[in-house]
Amino acid sequence: MMYETNQADFEGYLTKQSQWLKDWRRRFFILKGSKLFFSKSERARPHGMIDLSTCTTVKSADLKSRKRNSFEISTPETTFLLYADSEKEKDDWIGSAGRAIVRCSSTFQGNTNETGRDDHHYDSDSDYTNSSNNPYFN
Repeated sequence: MMYETNQADFEGYLTKQSQWLKDWRRRFFILKGSKLFFSKSERARPHGMIDLSTCTTVKSADLKSRKRNSFEISTPETTFLLYADSEKEKDDWIGSAGRAIVRCSSTFQGNTNETGRDDHHYDSDSDYTNSSNNPYFN
Protein backbone atom coordinates (compact mmCIF):
# COMPACT_ATOMS: atom_id res chain seq x y z
CA MET A 1 0.00 0.00 0.00
CA MET A 2 1.35 3.46 -0.92
CA TYR A 3 0.82 6.57 1.19
CA GLU A 4 1.33 10.19 0.22
CA THR A 5 3.99 11.73 2.47
CA ASN A 6 4.38 15.16 0.81
CA GLN A 7 3.26 18.26 2.74
CA ALA A 8 3.93 16.69 6.12
CA ASP A 9 2.26 18.03 9.27
CA PHE A 10 5.59 17.60 11.09
CA GLU A 11 8.90 15.96 10.24
CA GLY A 12 12.43 15.46 11.50
CA TYR A 13 14.98 13.03 12.83
CA LEU A 14 14.39 10.87 15.91
CA THR A 15 16.20 7.82 17.22
CA LYS A 16 13.95 4.78 17.55
CA GLN A 17 14.50 1.55 19.42
CA SER A 18 14.19 -1.40 17.04
CA GLN A 19 11.38 -3.80 17.82
CA TRP A 20 13.39 -7.02 17.77
CA LEU A 21 17.06 -6.32 18.48
CA LYS A 22 16.34 -3.41 20.85
CA ASP A 23 19.20 -1.35 19.45
CA TRP A 24 18.77 2.36 18.71
CA ARG A 25 18.58 3.60 15.12
CA ARG A 26 18.34 7.16 13.83
CA ARG A 27 15.39 7.54 11.46
CA PHE A 28 13.65 10.34 9.60
CA PHE A 29 10.01 10.66 10.69
CA ILE A 30 7.12 12.17 8.75
CA LEU A 31 3.79 12.87 10.47
CA LYS A 32 0.96 13.09 7.96
CA GLY A 33 -2.56 13.05 9.37
CA SER A 34 -2.83 10.05 11.68
CA LYS A 35 0.18 8.23 10.18
CA LEU A 36 3.75 8.51 11.46
CA PHE A 37 6.12 7.21 8.78
CA PHE A 38 9.82 6.49 9.25
CA SER A 39 12.70 5.92 6.89
CA LYS A 40 16.49 5.70 6.98
CA SER A 41 16.89 9.22 5.56
CA GLU A 42 14.94 12.21 4.24
CA ARG A 43 15.23 10.92 0.68
CA ALA A 44 14.54 7.24 1.36
CA ARG A 45 11.12 5.68 0.94
CA PRO A 46 9.44 5.04 4.32
CA HIS A 47 9.90 1.45 5.49
CA GLY A 48 7.65 1.67 8.54
CA MET A 49 4.55 3.38 9.83
CA ILE A 50 2.84 3.90 13.19
CA ASP A 51 -0.92 4.36 12.90
CA LEU A 52 -1.66 7.02 15.51
CA SER A 53 -5.40 6.35 15.24
CA THR A 54 -4.77 3.19 17.28
CA CYS A 55 -2.53 4.89 19.87
CA THR A 56 -3.53 5.06 23.49
CA THR A 57 -0.78 7.32 24.86
CA VAL A 58 2.19 9.45 23.97
CA LYS A 59 4.33 10.53 26.93
CA SER A 60 7.83 11.11 28.23
CA ALA A 61 9.85 7.95 28.80
CA ASP A 62 13.32 9.00 30.05
CA LEU A 63 13.25 6.53 32.93
CA LYS A 64 11.83 3.66 30.90
CA SER A 65 14.27 4.08 28.00
CA ARG A 66 17.22 5.31 30.06
CA LYS A 67 17.69 7.99 27.39
CA ARG A 68 17.37 11.76 27.68
CA ASN A 69 14.64 13.47 25.64
CA SER A 70 12.80 10.21 25.09
CA PHE A 71 9.12 9.47 24.74
CA GLU A 72 6.89 6.52 24.03
CA ILE A 73 4.00 6.02 21.66
CA SER A 74 1.78 3.17 22.83
CA THR A 75 -0.76 1.13 20.90
CA PRO A 76 -2.72 -1.85 22.24
CA GLU A 77 -0.15 -4.15 20.56
CA THR A 78 3.20 -2.45 21.20
CA THR A 79 5.07 0.50 22.63
CA PHE A 80 7.51 2.45 20.48
CA LEU A 81 10.42 4.13 22.26
CA LEU A 82 12.01 7.18 20.62
CA TYR A 83 14.28 10.02 21.59
CA ALA A 84 14.92 13.48 20.16
CA ASP A 85 18.09 15.54 19.99
CA SER A 86 16.75 18.14 22.45
CA GLU A 87 14.01 18.60 25.03
CA LYS A 88 12.28 21.14 22.77
CA GLU A 89 12.21 18.66 19.88
CA LYS A 90 10.83 15.97 22.22
CA ASP A 91 8.08 18.34 23.40
CA ASP A 92 7.29 19.30 19.79
CA TRP A 93 6.96 15.64 18.79
CA ILE A 94 4.80 14.80 21.83
CA GLY A 95 2.56 17.76 20.99
CA SER A 96 2.32 16.93 17.30
CA ALA A 97 1.61 13.23 17.89
CA GLY A 98 -0.85 14.11 20.66
CA ARG A 99 -2.78 16.45 18.35
CA ALA A 100 -2.91 13.73 15.68
CA ILE A 101 -4.24 11.21 18.22
CA VAL A 102 -6.87 13.67 19.47
CA ARG A 103 -7.97 14.56 15.91
CA CYS A 104 -8.79 10.93 15.12
CA SER A 105 -10.25 10.02 18.53
CA SER A 106 -13.96 9.26 18.78
CA THR A 107 -14.51 11.98 21.39
CA PHE A 108 -12.98 14.61 19.13
CA GLN A 109 -14.97 13.35 16.12
CA GLY A 110 -18.18 13.86 18.10
CA ASN A 111 -17.53 17.54 18.81
CA THR A 112 -19.16 18.93 15.68
CA ASN A 113 -22.46 20.80 15.50
CA GLU A 114 -25.36 20.16 13.10
CA THR A 115 -23.50 21.88 10.24
CA GLY A 116 -20.48 19.60 10.71
CA ARG A 117 -18.33 22.46 11.95
CA ASP A 118 -16.09 22.09 14.95
CA ASP A 119 -17.34 24.41 17.69
CA HIS A 120 -14.28 23.75 19.87
CA HIS A 121 -10.84 25.09 19.20
CA TYR A 122 -8.17 22.46 19.80
CA ASP A 123 -5.26 24.40 18.38
CA SER A 124 -3.75 25.54 21.66
CA ASP A 125 -0.48 23.79 22.43
CA SER A 126 -1.43 23.85 26.12
CA ASP A 127 -4.10 21.25 25.33
CA TYR A 128 -1.36 18.80 24.33
CA THR A 129 1.18 19.24 27.07
CA ASN A 130 2.50 16.31 29.04
CA SER A 131 0.15 17.06 31.92
CA SER A 132 -1.07 14.61 34.54
CA ASN A 133 -4.62 15.85 33.80
CA ASN A 134 -4.48 14.94 30.11
CA PRO A 135 -5.59 11.33 29.47
CA TYR A 136 -3.58 11.09 26.22
CA PHE A 137 -0.31 11.69 28.05
CA ASN A 138 -0.70 9.35 31.05
